[in-house]
Amino acid sequence: MKKTKRDFLRLTDFTAGEVDALLKRSLALKKRWKKGLRDNSLAGKCIGLIFDKASTRTRVSFEVAMRQLGGSSIYLDPGTTQIKRGESIADSARVLSRYLDGVVLRTFDHAIVEEWSRWASVPIINGLTDLLHPCQIFCDLLTIVEKKKTYRGLKLAYVGDGNNVANSWVEAASMLDFSLALACPKWYEPDAHILKEAGEKVKGRLMISQDPVEAVRGADIVYTDVWASMGQEEEREERLKTFQGYRVDAKLMQKAGENALVMHCLPAHAGEEISAEVLEGPQSIVFDQAENRLHGQKGILEFLLRTYQPQRAQRTKR
Repeated sequence: MKKTKRDFLRLTDFTAGEVDALLKRSLALKKRWKKGLRDNSLAGKCIGLIFDKASTRTRVSFEVAMRQLGGSSIYLDPGTTQIKRGESIADSARVLSRYLDGVVLRTFDHAIVEEWSRWASVPIINGLTDLLHPCQIFCDLLTIVEKKKTYRGLKLAYVGDGNNVANSWVEAASMLDFSLALACPKWYEPDAHILKEAGEKVKGRLMISQDPVEAVRGADIVYTDVWASMGQEEEREERLKTFQGYRVDAKLMQKAGENALVMHCLPAHAGEEISAEVLEGPQSIVFDQAENRLHGQKGILEFLLRTYQPQRAQRTKR
């Protein structure tokens, strides 16, 4: 029987139970790799990477993840393929589905990954859009579980721009048992529709304000991101002025919980959204967090590519 295709466009494409199971599996895969044990669960599988936006961590971690699981990947440069020369998404998705076992997309408009999902017959993974960054948040949850043993009952404070990372944290809070407090300047809050949907699901576990001190008070995790994301370079100077007071520094961290940890999805601009002292300090788990993009995405890839078996030509039994 042909299995139903699964995509990962947003964290809520997985159930809470699936998230927990994949976190457990990802930790197991990481432990096996650290012990020098090899896995070949994706032997013979190949994914395509299509990135309209520059990438270091997402690209390298997906490529290495496939290799560590016995599979392979191919980077499809939009500038040297027909993808940027007018070929429709419908045609590209249907053709690449005949060649590949999955596609990772990193692009601007979230509608693009939704269109790929609509036409592709293999799993589509959102490697980042302007709206959401689900792989980042799943792997961040992996880091939190690794450091704190669980995410349940914790308070996570997000300070800064209500961007795609913040939006995905809001979605995570809407389905998982932890509290989220956001501090964003006026007009820079997370997506209104995502906030509204999450607010209807959670009871007292989601708070948004313009006060970083209020947000981080008693927090177990303090999270920040750049003030100007890719595609917002023209707004940089204005944003630098607007976000003054939203820097995660030693003074702000004094308001957090006694054993609070600091996270940043990188790249970081030390001295802007986070002080160098905090970024390089003992509370920072930023580089452990970056490493876990590799191990968390192994769990995602293994689940999607093994749950769904692309339709292949079958030999006739004699």
